[in-house]
Amino acid sequence: MHDSQVNQARTGGSTAWQIVGRLVASAVVLAITAFFTPGFTINSFWTLAIAAVVLTVIDYLVIKFTGLHASPFGKGFVGFALAAIVLYVTQFFVAGYSISWIAAIIGALIYGVVDYFIPGNQSM
Repeated sequence: MHDSQVNQARTGGSTAWQIVGRLVASAVVLAITAFFTPGFTINSFWTLAIAAVVLTVIDYLVIKFTGLHASPFGKGFVGFALAAIVLYVTQFFVAGYSISWIAAIIGALIYGVVDYFIPGNQSM
């Protein structure tokens, strides 16, 4: 019984680090995407951090309620369109994050390419 408690503690800690790792990877991908996308601005590091959290939460909620994942690659047009919508909608929740519709479409393409090359299992 003691071993199972130790394993649960390890798993919980591991899960927390996985979440932190995904958020950091998501923030890096988002920063690169904003840098290369005209019409997409993120004003500060804290805005970037909050936007990464908001994107992760929105993606989680979309998966939870629809079963669809906002992934530009591997999910076809629906994933691409959903990624663009999530990028666009995030601006309504995060001050200092600004993106146009066209930039959201271009950003979804860039996000997908960068996300493909960054190792790990991050999600938007």
